[in-house]
Amino acid sequence: MLKNWLKIALVNYKKNALSTIINIFGLTVGLTGFMMILMHWNDEESYEKWNPKKDQVYAFQLYTKKDNAYGSTISYPMAFSASKKIPEVQDYLLFSSPTGYKMTTKYRTAYQQDGLLSSESFFNFFPFKIISGEPKDALKTETSIAISKQTAIKLFGRTNVTGESIKIENKEYIVTAVYEIPEGNSQVKPEFIINPVEQLRNDREHWSDFKYGSFFMLKKGTDPAVFEQKFNRDIIEMRAAIEAKASGISVQEFLEKYGPNNGFLTPLDEIRLHAKASWFGVGDFKTILILFFLSVMIVVLSAINFINLKTAEASQRGKEVGVRKAIGGTRFSLMMQFLLETFMICILSYFLSLALTELLLPNFNKFFDKEVKLNDWHIFIYSLGMVLVVTLISGLIPAFYLSSFKAIETLKGNFSRSKHGIWLRNGILTLQLMISSFFIIGGLIVNSQVKHMMNKDLGFNGKQIMLITFNENNPKPWLKYERLKTQLSKINGVEAVSYGEAVAGSNRRSSSNMDCMNQTINSDYSSMDYNYLEFMGIKLLKGRWLNPELASDTINNMIVNEAFVRKFGWKDDQILQGSFTPGFDDSKKYRVVGIVKDFNFRNLKLKVEPIAFFHYKETDRKRFDVYNIQVKIKPDDIEGTVNGIKKYWENSVEPGYPFEYYFVSQRFARTFVQYEKQKTTFSILNAMVLMVALLGLFALSSLMIEQKLKEVAIRKTLGASDRILVFGLTKQFLWIAVIAVFMSIPICYYLMNEWLKDFAYRIDMPVWPFIVSFCVLLALTFAVVSIKAYKATKVNLVKYLKYE
Repeated sequence: MLKNWLKIALVNYKKNALSTIINIFGLTVGLTGFMMILMHWNDEESYEKWNPKKDQVYAFQLYTKKDNAYGSTISYPMAFSASKKIPEVQDYLLFSSPTGYKMTTKYRTAYQQDGLLSSESFFNFFPFKIISGEPKDALKTETSIAISKQTAIKLFGRTNVTGESIKIENKEYIVTAVYEIPEGNSQVKPEFIINPVEQLRNDREHWSDFKYGSFFMLKKGTDPAVFEQKFNRDIIEMRAAIEAKASGISVQEFLEKYGPNNGFLTPLDEIRLHAKASWFGVGDFKTILILFFLSVMIVVLSAINFINLKTAEASQRGKEVGVRKAIGGTRFSLMMQFLLETFMICILSYFLSLALTELLLPNFNKFFDKEVKLNDWHIFIYSLGMVLVVTLISGLIPAFYLSSFKAIETLKGNFSRSKHGIWLRNGILTLQLMISSFFIIGGLIVNSQVKHMMNKDLGFNGKQIMLITFNENNPKPWLKYERLKTQLSKINGVEAVSYGEAVAGSNRRSSSNMDCMNQTINSDYSSMDYNYLEFMGIKLLKGRWLNPELASDTINNMIVNEAFVRKFGWKDDQILQGSFTPGFDDSKKYRVVGIVKDFNFRNLKLKVEPIAFFHYKETDRKRFDVYNIQVKIKPDDIEGTVNGIKKYWENSVEPGYPFEYYFVSQRFARTFVQYEKQKTTFSILNAMVLMVALLGLFALSSLMIEQKLKEVAIRKTLGASDRILVFGLTKQFLWIAVIAVFMSIPICYYLMNEWLKDFAYRIDMPVWPFIVSFCVLLALTFAVVSIKAYKATKVNLVKYLKYE
């Protein structure tokens, strides 16, 4: 019996070669897209899975209700108090990311980045394989340093280096452990680890100095919600009570004004995709879900093609079904045969999609900056599961439909006049064209939003401005900057030199509360040189710039942006007359002398935040934070000027350190990469959807028009023109396309409006993509169907009328 089924299947594949090829092609494309997006999602979810303690370790975040903001930092006394007062805490870890260091050993000197300053429990949280030394006391003292295998080879040429010394900025460290970074995906991959004992000691009373990332290890079986409840009740309120007393206000008022209001945990293996905020950066889970949904839609379209084509072929197989039923064939055996035919095409498409996925992997990895391989059994299981689902969906409906034919009707030849399947095919075709319409509209809106962001006036000009980072730690970095400012200005091709703490395209930021006349806002702040805002091409709206000739401009004067004024809810003159007490320097009052136009330094997805600028000498602490120098280069010979600056820097400024620089405009352009990739991915999926849908439409229209060739011959004999015949054959499909577009409009409007809500600077929902979708889908439907319809008007009349 099985052999007979296979023979019948092969005969039908050959007889309907076009629809068979289109089914295989569509399913192969759909399954390939599904597998690749699944691989991307699976790779993102695999971070920190290697860690055997992942079920106990949680990343900590804070939430501030007033600003509706999530943060990934904590102060040292809050973390320490939580470990002592919450019995469910087994251990805690504080860490921060230092700049790179020049490391010197008796063997060689090398510059090393990607390190971590961490409290001593690091190896308890991240049990790396130790290849030299012992992890228990590896970070016990301030002069202890643990290094990775790669760093050990780089500095010593070998890995057995426990007890060796490393000199960093005139301070000697002893290597206490050499570890191997795990092969699994991880965001925690430090090349060296130092315990900042003195820094932690100095921060023990600074409850509001939120500068550490943190992990908490809970005792086995502990519900994280229990920790969160106790942290919010005990630690948040303890910190608020201490700070409120110093400010002379109530605890409740302090929490309402300043926050944070809640602390919460995210499991270690979920921080990559599911954390609200993370020290290491969070992934875009929403985009992955959208891509996965779209890839499933392509598979669904392929299944729709299969269903439509199989039901359209029904008239060709009516007598086959009638004969088999007449000789005793059961409905179950017929359904099993049709399911087998479907499964053979699906399994062939599955193997072809595996080959195509392997072929596309290099470009896929390059696009997403990954090193994914097709070797995870989860991918094979899930994709094979999808094949079985497609087999059932696209096989059961035609199988149930075909096996339901009545033997007497089909043997009498009455089946061709039956209405069986017309509503089914039209309904499914409408769904297919609805999905196509959604992709056209969605693709146009995504492109419009990305274009809007890229063309938006940023409020500053970062062209030809290169930023050079200070690598070498200096006891008085502001003096280094002032000396370099003079020296670099002498280099041929340099137009201007300045410094600013807040840099376009950088996540580096500081924030504080600003108090004025019993009103408080949270605002970013940035130290800078006098000319920095002019240097960046930022427009002054009211007041004046900082002036080096005025002593007050280096003591307590600042410049703010429009967002600062708006957040207070005041007019410009009120801001210029106000006296402000910033949280970073509550020992003196600051005055605003100028208001500048809003500019976006961070990301155009985010709204412009309030920010205050002041000279770096205004606070003692900010002088020590000067970390870069920025140079504006004349356009005549950019390459030659950069080479001149590099030569001077490497020979006279920081010999032995790499010359690290970037152009501000290029760095800010990186913030668009994610949206450019979304646009590109959506365009690719859009093309795939239209290709699959139109091929299916062509095959379906071909089969349905072939069934009407006798009718065409009769109407042509009676004098119908080619134009009338073509329109008569295509109007059914055009009506379906019109209905599909109108049905897709409210769904698309809702979904795309939800997507646009994530952007602070978004386009208004445009009308033209809906009009374009209507016109394009109608034109493509007519073009695809009319090709076969026109050929039908050229039929041989004798062939179709000789038996009438």
